[in-house]
Amino acid sequence: MTTKKTALITGANKGIGFETARQLLQLGYFVFIGSRDHERGLKAVEELKKTGFNDIDLLEIDVTNLLSVQHAREELGAKISKLDVLINNAGITGEMPQNASSISLDNLRTVYETNFFGVIQVTQHFLDLMKKSDEPRIVNVSSDLGSLTNHSNPDYEFYDVKLTAYCSSKTAVNTFTVMLAYELKDTHFKINSVNPGFTATDLNGYTGYQTVEQGTKAIIKYATIDQDGPSGKFFGDGLEIAW
Repeated sequence: MTTKKTALITGANKGIGFETARQLLQLGYFVFIGSRDHERGLKAVEELKKTGFNDIDLLEIDVTNLLSVQHAREELGAKISKLDVLINNAGITGEMPQNASSISLDNLRTVYETNFFGVIQVTQHFLDLMKKSDEPRIVNVSSDLGSLTNHSNPDYEFYDVKLTAYCSSKTAVNTFTVMLAYELKDTHFKINSVNPGFTATDLNGYTGYQTVEQGTKAIIKYATIDQDGPSGKFFGDGLEIAW
C-alpha cells in the first residue's frame, strides 16, 4: 500500500491522538487513525484530508475488545507489510471520586481495561507486524500522575491529585514499558513511556494549560528517535521522569 513509514495511533480521532497523527503526517508518515467509533474516526480522517493530507486511513479498533483488536490486526496486515510506529494513546480517567478507601472495583476494572490491558492487548497483537520494520518504535502515552516518586513528593505540582484508578493504571503502563523494552533490548525496538503534560483535552474537561501541539511534542520525539535513542524510559518535556 505504501513505501512510507507507517504509524498506528489508538484513540486518534480527537485530542492528543489527532494532533499526533497530524504531526506524523507532516513528517511524511502514512498514518492509521485508530478509533473505537467508526463515524468519529471517519470524520477525523476527512478533516485531515481537507487540510491536504492523503496518506491516511481509518482503522476501527476498540482496545478493550479482543475480537475488535484481532480484526484490526488482520485488516492492517492486508494493507501494509510492516508497522513502524505504534502509539498507545487511547485512555480514560474513570468515574469520580477515586479515593483509595472507597473506589469500586468496577470503576478500577473499567479504567484498567482501556489504560492497561488495552495497551498490552494491542501491542501483543501488532508486535509481529512491527518486527518486520527496520526501526520499530512504541510509545505508551502515560502521565506524570503515574510516577510513584511524584506522588511521594509534597512539592510535586499535582501532589493532591490522587486518582486511584487513573494514576495506578499509568503506573502499570510504565511497568509494562520497562518489561517489554527489556525483553526486546537486543532488537531494533525502542519502547518508551511519554507524559504529554497537563494538556487541554476532553479527558480533563479542557482545564489543562498546555495546547495539544505542546502536549504532542514529546510523543513525536520518541516515536521518531534513531537507533542511538533510549528505550525503557519515561519522558516528559524533554526530561526523564522518575518512576
